[in-house]
Formats: sequence, C-alpha cells, structure tokens
Amino acid sequence: MRRYLPLAGFILLCNAAGVIGSLLFADQIRPFYAALTKPPLSPPPTVFGPVWTILYTLMGVAVWRIWQLPASAERTAALRLFAIQLALNALWTPLFFGLQNLWVALVCIAAVLVAIVLTIRAFRPLDATAAWLLVPYLAWVAFATYLNAGVAVLNG
Repeated sequence: MRRYLPLAGFILLCNAAGVIGSLLFADQIRPFYAALTKPPLSPPPTVFGPVWTILYTLMGVAVWRIWQLPASAERTAALRLFAIQLALNALWTPLFFGLQNLWVALVCIAAVLVAIVLTIRAFRPLDATAAWLLVPYLAWVAFATYLNAGVAVLNG
C-alpha cells in the first residue's frame, strides 16, 4: 500500500496543475470563453473538465512509473522534461483566461506540445508504458493547439 502513496501524490500533483489555474480564473473562464468565436470542431465547455481529469491522471501514472526507476541521468532528464511540460501546461490557463492574450497563449501551448514530444521521447527508452500513457495527452494538446489558434485568428 505504501508503494502506491507516491502514485496518488503524482496524480494529485498533475490534477492540481490544471485545477489551480481554473480556480484562480473561475469567474473569467465562463463568460470570456462563451463570448469567443470558436473554430469548427470546438467541443462544448462541459467536455474539458472530464477530459483533462483523465489526462492528468494518466500523466500522474506515467511520471510515477518513471520516478520508481533506479536513479540515472536519463531518469533525471526525463523527470525534468516532465516538470517543464507540466509547468508550461499550468501557465497556459493564466495566459489564455487571466490575461486573455490568445496569441501568447498560443505560443505557450505550442511549447507545451514540443515539451510533451520531448518527454515522450525521454520516457520511451526508460518505460514504454509510461511513454504511451502520454500519447492521449499529446493528441488532446494538439487539438487544443488547433482550438487556441482558431480562437486567436477569429477573435483578434
């Protein structure tokens, strides 16, 4: 049982990265997003919470699998890349909803996308399952990048 306590911690950490930004800007998110012109294929707002909860949970499991491995330079580099992509992920919400700067948020989410690819590449030789657990996250962030770009173009 004690072995899985860090797993819960990693899942909580990843979910907190998303929840904190959402809570800080909760008053701005709904009216701001509702007023935006959105690109085709934009899902209803109710989709985002459940999808992100699943993705953050998969991320937590993935990083936990890497964290459990014996210490090595490769493991340390992989964990650093994961931390960078998570920090960039957390930064996107304040940029998009807090500052309402759609173009800066687009640059940020593009950086998240690159950081996820690098993280997957770093995870793969260490634990292929951990790398695969990040693939849905990569796909969703690619889609979110399209949405961010579409919103930026359509709204200025």
